[in-house]
Amino acid sequence: MWSVKTFNELTTSELYAIYLLRVKTFVVEQHRVYQEVDAIDMTAHHIFKLDHGKIVAYARVFQEADHCSFGRVVVDRQLRGQHLGLQLVQQILAVISAQYAHEPIQIEAQTQVQHFYERFGFQAVGEPFLFNHTPHIKMVH
Repeated sequence: MWSVKTFNELTTSELYAIYLLRVKTFVVEQHRVYQEVDAIDMTAHHIFKLDHGKIVAYARVFQEADHCSFGRVVVDRQLRGQHLGLQLVQQILAVISAQYAHEPIQIEAQTQVQHFYERFGFQAVGEPFLFNHTPHIKMVH
């Protein structure tokens, strides 16, 4: 079941499970040392899928200066390849349509998933850059 919640609507168990999945993936699995939990969490819409009480897919959608954005897009390693990423991006775009209608979308995607986002109409802008020690590319929709 997919859920969409603001920070204040999350239970402590949901928040713990979100942080556990994000840190496991973006810090431990990807060998990156950075402040993974940040202030964006407080204002974001958190999108996640529960499976047997465990969060298996997650992303956050948030407002920036002149556009909306999303990030921390993750599917649990054990479930990758089962199209959860596609479903997750569909959920992200639905939340953006409902919460940020008519606003441009801009993301900073890891370069390794640039082609994945292109499937949804995102286009790369500029050259790759390092963000939190990982190559990223700015993409717009």
